[in-house]
Amino acid sequence: MPFLKKARLNLPRSTVLDNRAKKSGLRGTVFSVNGDNYTGEWLDNKKHGWGTQEWKSSGAIYNGEWKFGKHDGYGIFSVLRPDTKKYITQYCGEWKNGMKHGHGSFFDVHATYEGEWSEDNRSGWGRLTYKCGDLYEGEWLWDKEDGTGLTFELRRSPNGNWYEGCWKGGKKNGHGKFYYADKGLIYEGLWVNGDAKCGTLSDSGRETAPYPTKYPIPQVTLLDIQRVLRDAESVYVDES
Repeated sequence: MPFLKKARLNLPRSTVLDNRAKKSGLRGTVFSVNGDNYTGEWLDNKKHGWGTQEWKSSGAIYNGEWKFGKHDGYGIFSVLRPDTKKYITQYCGEWKNGMKHGHGSFFDVHATYEGEWSEDNRSGWGRLTYKCGDLYEGEWLWDKEDGTGLTFELRRSPNGNWYEGCWKGGKKNGHGKFYYADKGLIYEGLWVNGDAKCGTLSDSGRETAPYPTKYPIPQVTLLDIQRVLRDAESVYVDES
């Protein structure tokens, strides 16, 4: 029966030397084999305290607080724009265990978000503003609009149609009001997966609206309007 010798798992020499260094306290710039470098404080050979990390491959820079080798506390993460060769801030705010966590602001070419984060996801209360003028302000859960919030749609409507109400999974879900500013109408009722299902449509300044509807809104003569709405809504509630 052949004797199989267990293979030795040798660490790279650079890793062995780095482990032996036992870095603690404030140090000068420390370069890694891959070209990354870090300048700042250490504790038990891990980045700990305040410091700046530069990544050679991506050109990104993090400047802020560290805890046992990970971003933790307040810090600013910047990226290098290929076209201008200049650094722009992508995120500034709170971190925990290497992830965006707490309050912070995120910037990209399309939009800006300012609010609460949890484990690298927008979660809590926050405001997302798009370059085109649209915005959402309200509650978030795992990077999607979820809870109560308000959205303003300038791209689809130059006059600024807007919705205020409930959201779930990034879509209008539950009760809410949609203001058709360009038509001078208000819809109030139930939404399911982004679609209006049942509710009431009322006049809201059609005489001064730029694109008002021409048809008259009929007068509701039901004895119990709310009961009729509840019965209609119950169909969708039961289905969900």
